[in-house]
Amino acid sequence: MRGTRLLLAAPLVWLMLACSGNQHALDTRGPVAAKVATLFWVMAGVGSLIFVIVMALLWWGLIRKAPDGGARPLRYVHSRNLVLLSGVVIPLVILFFFTLGSASVERDVGKPLPAGTLTIEVIGHQWWWEIHYLDWRGKRHATTANEMVLPVGRPVRLLLQSADVIHSFWVPQLAGKTDLIPGKTNVSWVQADKPGVFRGQCAEFCGLQHAHMGLMAEAVSPEMFEAWLARQRAPAALLTDPALIRGQQVFLAAQCMMCHTIRGTSAVAQLGPDLTHIGSRRMIAAATLPNTRGHLAAWILKAQDIKPGNFMPNNHTLDGESLNALLDYLQSLQ
Repeated sequence: MRGTRLLLAAPLVWLMLACSGNQHALDTRGPVAAKVATLFWVMAGVGSLIFVIVMALLWWGLIRKAPDGGARPLRYVHSRNLVLLSGVVIPLVILFFFTLGSASVERDVGKPLPAGTLTIEVIGHQWWWEIHYLDWRGKRHATTANEMVLPVGRPVRLLLQSADVIHSFWVPQLAGKTDLIPGKTNVSWVQADKPGVFRGQCAEFCGLQHAHMGLMAEAVSPEMFEAWLARQRAPAALLTDPALIRGQQVFLAAQCMMCHTIRGTSAVAQLGPDLTHIGSRRMIAAATLPNTRGHLAAWILKAQDIKPGNFMPNNHTLDGESLNALLDYLQSLQ
């Protein structure tokens, strides 16, 4: 009996311990995620109630005895009615209301947003996120990768696309999952009610490094957001420091410029993330590593050892002096 009680209590303890953290769908920080979480709790509550009722009826059936001490079987009519009521009518009623609730949440999540709403274009790649901020004309005017910044208290429209296979955009604390399908643009929206940093993840298996296709969403005040966006729109600053100039020369002479863009330089390739402001990012390699000097060096030299199968090759050509100059330059790109 004690083991049975522990078995029944374990899921409840797990739920109580798990309902927090920066990648938990029940620890919500925005209206879209809150609607999804509310629907979950309603379904979980009804499901738990049904479980308790079924277990109680089973227990009652096991101990129920006839006056003579023998079993008391139900008559055919009673058995048939019980099956129809509990196996057909009640499930249909419950599923009907669950369907209504799900449709209501879907309607709110898919509702059109007002004209002039901040719009972000998100393109999924194997295995990173290309992120563009669009102006009122729908033109790209700021680009980043694997990280997005959102103004607190404002809805943000998301245009979701894929460059290769099916991905799924999911920032659990801000919104539910929306698939990115090749050749199609899906529309969703998010809103953060409070400042904070929220981790997201590709939620659709997309290949070898699917588990390392993360992103970071940071919610800041509208004033801080406008200042950040102005910096992101700007190209890389002109260099005067000889050490940084040397680092830029290393970047442009190495294989880096064959895949990456740094606006304001001759590096304009678009196979990999835009690095114009990489120094200001929290993470690198699609939220796989913190953006520190040591991790950045390791990623440049041995990307295949850290994230096998990604499209950035190991670099065997940089000596120590060139690597340090390159690191100085990349970290200066704020």
